[in-house]
Parts: sequence; structure tokens; C-alpha cells
Amino acid sequence: MYIIDAHTHIFPEKIAAKATEGIGKFYGLAMKYVGTAENLLKAGQKAGVSKFLVNSVATAPAQVAAINNFIVEQTQLHSEFIGFATIHQDMENMEEEISRVINLGLKGVKLHPDFQRFQFDNPRLHKLYALLEGRLPLLVHAGDKRFDFSGPQRIAAVLDKFPKLDVICAHFGGWSEWENAEKVLAGRRIWVDTSSSFAFLSPEKAVSLINAFGEDRVIFGTDFPMWDACGELTALRALNLPDKTMEKILNKNISNLLALE
Repeated sequence: MYIIDAHTHIFPEKIAAKATEGIGKFYGLAMKYVGTAENLLKAGQKAGVSKFLVNSVATAPAQVAAINNFIVEQTQLHSEFIGFATIHQDMENMEEEISRVINLGLKGVKLHPDFQRFQFDNPRLHKLYALLEGRLPLLVHAGDKRFDFSGPQRIAAVLDKFPKLDVICAHFGGWSEWENAEKVLAGRRIWVDTSSSFAFLSPEKAVSLINAFGEDRVIFGTDFPMWDACGELTALRALNLPDKTMEKILNKNISNLLALE
């Protein structure tokens, strides 16, 4: 079955080890790989993955253009890659950068409120959401009990104000807040990805979340370099979902959202 990994992170070779180590420290988890494009391709292709949604997050405005240039370069070097841009909430030329990355062929924007240190529903982000609405989908890290940046209630508040904004809520809508995510976000016009979740959920709970959000709204993702595609696919397949549902999760839902050929 054709597989798209819709949540991966890559970094330039010279900083990949340090960046990967930083992510591991942030979550207190051992990282499976160093986050280079080469490692992503090797690990994913071993698991039968054909396409990878790649991104990297800017923690300062000055990083945005360089990161987006790197992601564009990688999509040009590797036909397997689908690029998402980064945007920083404090940058001055937000509108120009969004237009630039659209012209360069990037397919969406990734935000990580916990890394970037902003509350997802802060009014200062409304300009960004208005610029994205109807133009590019937004992949957002969702949830973390340790912080108050990206919880399900904050995402719901943005959805209320921007009903046409296409939002992919990572980690089944709320990492470490899955009960709350199901309660607050299920039934809304969003997508959720499976990344960084199977290690913490029982198979029964994973199936419950898929049913709650709907098979047309669930997208496969690994959160590379944190997790291994082989392991994540094994966990997904162990749920014994119908082939039709698996096809939607593994490729059709993200293909339809991004209008991939």
C-alpha cells in the first residue's frame, strides 16, 4: 500500500546532531535517529514509505528564511519530499514570506507553539491564520500537559475564529492530552496525525481516537527522527483496521488535503 509519512523533521548536516539532541532533551526521550535527509530516506524506504512531509521549526525570526530555503532545496534534491515552511510569530515580513514559499512550491506551514513559545490562540497570531486561510494548510504541534501553549482548547478557539483554516493537529490532537483532545476537537473540521502517540496509547484507545476523529481525518506520521517508520507502521497495522481505512490514513487523506498528484 502506498505510504506517505506526513510528519518528519530534517536539519542541515552541520547542525543535525545538535538539533536532534535538543528535541530529545525537550521531551526526555531517546531519539531513534539523527535528523538528516539521508537518514530519513533510508529509514523510511526500509519501511516502504514513498513520500515524506518534511519541516523544521524556527525559534527566532532571523532563522525563518534560511530554514525555508533549506526545505525548498531538499524538496528539489529529493522528489520524495513534500515541504512545509516555518513561520515565526514575531517576524515582520510574514505576508511576504508566505507568498514567497508558496511561489517556491512549499505545501503548508508548520508551527510548534511549545518550541516557539506562544499560545496558539493569542490574538497576535490572527494575522498569520488569516493569511493561511484558504491558501495553505497548517500543521501544528498539539498538546503537552507540561505547558499551556498548544492544548486542545486553544486550538478550538482558533478554529472558531477561522472556520476555513485547514489545520492538521499533530499527535491525535493533543500529545499527553488525548482524552481532552477527543472531547474538545472530535467532530470539528480538522485533521489529526498519528505521530508520537502509539508508544503511549493502548491499541483500544488508538482505535477509539481514530473512530472519534473519523477515518477521513486521520493521517499517518512518525515524527522522525524521534520514531522509526517500521515501528510506527507495525503499531498502526496491529490495530487491524479495514483496508479502506488504512489506505485513507496512509495516503489518501493527506493527498486529498494537499492536492498531491
